[in-house]
Amino acid sequence: MYSLSGFVVGILVGQTGVGGGSLMTPLLVLLFGVHPATAVGTDLLYASATKTIGTLVHGYNGTVDWKVTRRLAYGSLPATVATILLISRFDLAGSGAGRAISFVLGIALLLTAIALVFRPKLIALAGDRLHLPDRKIAALTVVTGAVLGALVTLSSVGAGAVGVTALLLLYPLLPTKRIVGSDIAHAVPLTLVAGIGHWMLGSVDWSLLAALLTGSIPGIILGSYLSSRVPDMYLRPILAAVLALVGGRLVF
Repeated sequence: MYSLSGFVVGILVGQTGVGGGSLMTPLLVLLFGVHPATAVGTDLLYASATKTIGTLVHGYNGTVDWKVTRRLAYGSLPATVATILLISRFDLAGSGAGRAISFVLGIALLLTAIALVFRPKLIALAGDRLHLPDRKIAALTVVTGAVLGALVTLSSVGAGAVGVTALLLLYPLLPTKRIVGSDIAHAVPLTLVAGIGHWMLGSVDWSLLAALLTGSIPGIILGSYLSSRVPDMYLRPILAAVLALVGGRLVF
């Protein structure tokens, strides 16, 4: 069942570029009863492994803007380390910590759903009104990376839809393929550092991780193949509805 779940989520990630943390972590928590801290820690290493494959493909195709990736990393990696140090002071095995992580995860899912639904309008708004000098854009990109670092470390959610939407607002003239490729490349060191931090805290299930990867790798390959055949206009609202339902369930 873990491998089947990884396969299904892998297909969705391959088709939309979104859904690794947004779907896998709540699936582990709500369906399989995995402790939220273990689900987050395991999913972070799961995301790092799967997005490494995506980065290799995007890098080979020249669809990664490494300047944007570096700017994001300047903010996200220090924020990730700081967040790991912060949560290390709390008992991740306790029920109170589990509820707190579930709440943060739910909020992140709701934000991701909103980002997916309103992404076209946000892009249009950015194209019309957002004209900032490169220095300010660089600073805002670093801040965006810091926010993503804290959010992803706490919930494993946000590197996909939220990150891409933020980059589309900051870089409206950059081709979408390069936006997606840059975000995926940035997610690799972010999720790796956060995952290692959770491993040191004892919140990674290695057998679960192996089972997820067994299904997700072929799923991502198949999803990437199908992505050119399924219109994004149908996938985006369906995925957003699922994320909103799951996020609401975790929060309320």
